[in-house]
Amino acid sequence: MSTLPREEYIEQEYFFRVYRERLEQNTPSQDILKTVHEEILATTRLPMAVDFMRAEILHAGKISDAMARLPHYFTAFQTFVVARAEDEVSKFEQLTALEILEREAKYRAGEASRRGLFVYQFECVTRNRLGFADGLRAIAADPLYDERWSRWIRSLHNQLGVAELSELVYRASENFRTRRKSQQTAAQKNDDQNTGDEPEALFGEQDGRIAKANIGRDPLYFFSALQRQLNYPQVPLSKKLIDERLSPFLEARLSKIEQRLKIAEMEVKGGIDLTRFYKKDGSDTPPKFSDNAGLPD
Repeated sequence: MSTLPREEYIEQEYFFRVYRERLEQNTPSQDILKTVHEEILATTRLPMAVDFMRAEILHAGKISDAMARLPHYFTAFQTFVVARAEDEVSKFEQLTALEILEREAKYRAGEASRRGLFVYQFECVTRNRLGFADGLRAIAADPLYDERWSRWIRSLHNQLGVAELSELVYRASENFRTRRKSQQTAAQKNDDQNTGDEPEALFGEQDGRIAKANIGRDPLYFFSALQRQLNYPQVPLSKKLIDERLSPFLEARLSKIEQRLKIAEMEVKGGIDLTRFYKKDGSDTPPKFSDNAGLPD
């Protein structure tokens, strides 16, 4: 498989976005695929792929099976993400999967780089726990990567048990090679010239600087820095995790309920001691009250 024309990725972005939005409106997948077919640009190959996906979902109930049978159009990573969302055992939501593919298609339609695409795909796999081994194989099979990139991605499965990603990215960057060359002696430089030039680094100078600064830190900080500094695509968060977050109003309500439960426990044990709030004789200072006054620790 080779990379697709820009117009294909633009239509893919539209397709995954519309599919996700209409699923949120509780529209059946069969109806979505039936109507969106007419909206997609007819000069692309996506309408034929959508027709095939609709026939497959009516037959087997999964669109990932159709995508797997169209390897010349959908990448292995796209198929892998959808298959994980359709897995009955997996807790990965289909809405999140579609948003992942939507943002990836948008990035490909622009000036996509191998470095940016790898960082995005790798974070999608790790953040959503989609399966490390299978995920790396799917990423390595992407047509945007050449043989050197694919070989390096496949090697991560063994290397990440010894070193962290930021360190491996740093070692494969132009920044690392520049530092190493500056530390070589004149004799070593001559030996390198005799053995031939080294292959081009996989990551650039700035990628390497960011990676070196994040060695030993949380990997999420590394991904976030790359997104800010190099404009790499941002990975969407799980819809379920967003919905489960407590709002400040709800947290305040829960705090009040907790205080009331403490008061009820004290009343059951014999009442609340109010003597600590009495004004002391000869003192002009009024008693101080707090939210936790008189309550057990």
